[in-house]
Amino acid sequence: MSRLSASCAILAALLIVGTGQAQSPIGAESQLPHLQRQDGHYALVVDGKPYLMLGAQINNSSSWASTLPDVWPALEDLHVNTVEAPVYWEQMEAHEKTFDFSNVDLLVHGAREHHLHLVLLWFGTWKNGQMHYVPEWVKTNPAKYPRELNAYGKVLDVMSPHSAATLEADRHAFAALMHHLREIDGSEHTVIMMQVENESGSVGSVRDFSAAANKEFAGSVPQVLHAGSGTWSQVYGADADERFAAYATAHYINQVAAAGKAEYALPMYCNVWITYPVHALENRDHPSPGQEYPSGGPQQENIDIWKAAAPSIDLLGPDFYSDDRALFHRVVASYARPDNALFIPETHLGRDFGPNFFYALGHGAIGFSPFGVDYTNWTISDRKIPAFLSENFALLGPIEEQIAKLNLEGKVQTAVEQKGEPVARIHFAGVDAVVSYGFPQRDGEVPPGTLDASGRVIVAQLGPLDFLVTGFDASITFVATTAASAAPRNEQLEILSAEQGQYVGGAWQSSRNWNGDQTDRGLRFKSDNKDVVRIRLHTLPLYDRPSRDAVH
Repeated sequence: MSRLSASCAILAALLIVGTGQAQSPIGAESQLPHLQRQDGHYALVVDGKPYLMLGAQINNSSSWASTLPDVWPALEDLHVNTVEAPVYWEQMEAHEKTFDFSNVDLLVHGAREHHLHLVLLWFGTWKNGQMHYVPEWVKTNPAKYPRELNAYGKVLDVMSPHSAATLEADRHAFAALMHHLREIDGSEHTVIMMQVENESGSVGSVRDFSAAANKEFAGSVPQVLHAGSGTWSQVYGADADERFAAYATAHYINQVAAAGKAEYALPMYCNVWITYPVHALENRDHPSPGQEYPSGGPQQENIDIWKAAAPSIDLLGPDFYSDDRALFHRVVASYARPDNALFIPETHLGRDFGPNFFYALGHGAIGFSPFGVDYTNWTISDRKIPAFLSENFALLGPIEEQIAKLNLEGKVQTAVEQKGEPVARIHFAGVDAVVSYGFPQRDGEVPPGTLDASGRVIVAQLGPLDFLVTGFDASITFVATTAASAAPRNEQLEILSAEQGQYVGGAWQSSRNWNGDQTDRGLRFKSDNKDVVRIRLHTLPLYDRPSRDAVH
């Protein structure tokens, strides 16, 4: 059904939410999409198999019947396997406690028709640190659903996270959405993950300065944060306002997510408007919370608070919009944690897409998704996906299941070209993959690198001397290595076979052997590469000197 009022069915469902009693899931619990952790590595498991999300997020106003025909062709051209699409609280519950799931149904059925999985983005209380997607009946009743106030008493277009009424309204709506998804998708698993709110926090103030918020701020820091005893100012000093906002936002969103999981326990995440460095000329070392980013969201400095205050959120995923690769590496280091699976739910459609995608894979990413992928002429013109975007998912799509499984096992590594560094090494036990960037690579000369530092490779270890290899604008050779503390080995590596092929039903099928020009200077992958190679090596002595007796 596409319209659902406050009927007996939904009331019964919400009673279950209120008592914390979850309904029995449809099918075996293990078959629900879920995150799996193994020795500090993660996989998103879909239908019992590790799944690498090759995603694309559509534009904010594209989840409508009038625009979806311009969505599906762009997703196909990018070669995605998953679409991220918003659900609008203002549309879904335009009238209080009366729900219209028609847009949700369009997304689910459209994804199935186009053989895609779906991640739904709940645009509820927060969207980009503001409240633009709450229903009119919330916007027009600030007495019941209060806004945040800044330090000067100005009313902001941000809902207060200290409002029990707003929280209950959001919980009620999100639980109804999850109940509906379970009814229409509980056995098919088209929807594999949920984003709860969008880039939450406050734009316009470091925190809410309403009377209710000030009273809480003057109280003790909750013990769940394990930050010490005392008031917020006593424990956090100059950062007290922002940390207080982080706890309030995380605590609120945790309750929304918990209500949804009680209905249908899909993995749930929050995306992050991260903190970006301030310009060196600004004579300060940190951007201003509430001004240059939403204060209280799960930014780099707030991760620990969010992990403690929002256990119903399975992961925190940074959105990244910058051409600064060094910054991307630092952001990856912040969010790729033993307690947090790395997932990039949004990034820009820039030329760093491919290198950043490969870099994230090498650090265990379960998914990667550019923003604004549709042909509504908002972010992409001329109905054309550039090759520097589409080539990445086209290359790895056929092996995504194998990459996801091997990443869970800690057997995937990548190398991404850095400017001025035309050679890199990837270290495996006893084996190094030596990566040289750029073409042509002439004998006896230093590899030329590429003009835009776009060379990148992925090497996955299938066995001690068995590797799956592919990439762009690079050649790869394998050499035997010895631990620094051990004596050098009299050993070298030689190629037994280099098979171009693909996986069919989980089994490798070779289509041809590489040799000669394709292997004499290493496995060579050009800038327009479409091939994946399985290479098997063996060892032989580095030197074979005859004994003295044999010589004489």
